[in-house]
Amino acid sequence: MRIAILGAGPAGLYLSYLIKRRAPRAGVTVIEQNPADATFGFGVVFSDRALEFLRDDDEPTYAAIVPHMQSWSDIALVLRGERIVIDGVGFAAIGRLQLLQLLQARARSAGVEPAYRRTVKDLSELDDFDLVVGADGVNSLVRRMHAQDFGASLDYLTNRFAWFGTAKRFETLTQTFIQTELGSFNAHHYRFSPELSTFIVEVDAATFARAGFAAMDEAHTRSLCERVFAEALGGHALISNNSIWRQFPLVHNARWSHGKYVLLGDALHTAHFSIGSGTRLAMEDAIALDKALAAHPRDIVAALSAYEAARRPILEKLVNGANGSAQWYEHFAEHMALKPVDFAMSYITRSGRIDIERLRKLSPNFVARYEREHA
Repeated sequence: MRIAILGAGPAGLYLSYLIKRRAPRAGVTVIEQNPADATFGFGVVFSDRALEFLRDDDEPTYAAIVPHMQSWSDIALVLRGERIVIDGVGFAAIGRLQLLQLLQARARSAGVEPAYRRTVKDLSELDDFDLVVGADGVNSLVRRMHAQDFGASLDYLTNRFAWFGTAKRFETLTQTFIQTELGSFNAHHYRFSPELSTFIVEVDAATFARAGFAAMDEAHTRSLCERVFAEALGGHALISNNSIWRQFPLVHNARWSHGKYVLLGDALHTAHFSIGSGTRLAMEDAIALDKALAAHPRDIVAALSAYEAARRPILEKLVNGANGSAQWYEHFAEHMALKPVDFAMSYITRSGRIDIERLRKLSPNFVARYEREHA
């Protein structure tokens, strides 16, 4: 079987490795339009047990990634200068480029060498392949060229966010909310290496307009954000890496495959960055697709149907939670009127997947403080 994988992000790289590990004689070609070291953003965050799915089926990859991750066991919110700690909500993070390099090494260990700096302009260029996998992200060529067949849709949230880094080391994932004369600002910040942290600045549409961000270049945007978050940054500067304002894309597909074409990762779905699951979901998609191909080695259509049947129910539950989180952030300026502890409760229950009883077991110290202030 000859397989073309468009995109050498985590989804495409990991799928290529899985297929070649299982079937060394399979013809797997990975095509990526960017250089091998091209990535925007800084750190990738996972929930604390997000990589456990690798431990049983792929111990070598698990062992390759985990030692490079930074981890912590709680999160914190800062509102009007008051810090609220929510215990028991652990996360881990790793640099985006480092994760890519680790997955590139895993693919290489199985005999896959991606073709970088190659742009496919039309899918007819891949007519000789038996299977074409769209792991080519939000702007997927595979999805766009078969949009009607996939039942594809692409919408955008109204908030804007810009992805910075900083040399300020944060000991835990923290979100700092600040009200200024320009409007409402939020920063998601966490370390992804011993020396560097991600610092994502988010604003609502009204603040974006009032601050005049649309007319600012990257340097002026960075400078203004440094002033707004001067206290959180503790004298450190923000670091840019294509740190332009973006609106989060909501990708949905009614059908996951069409003929010999199939989607996974961000080409198939997106999950808001606030839940730290996008990369995990992409890698889990790759696992599910590889298992379906292994179960139906001579029937592509049956394999792709099995992939969707097995994976869709799991994925939709997680994406629904991510969408609930995204909607909370769309209105974060309104939530900021709450008392800090009530704001924190609103935040931690935003996805609709956790209630007070579960939270009492997960975060006993936070719930005790919440109930004490409401006594």
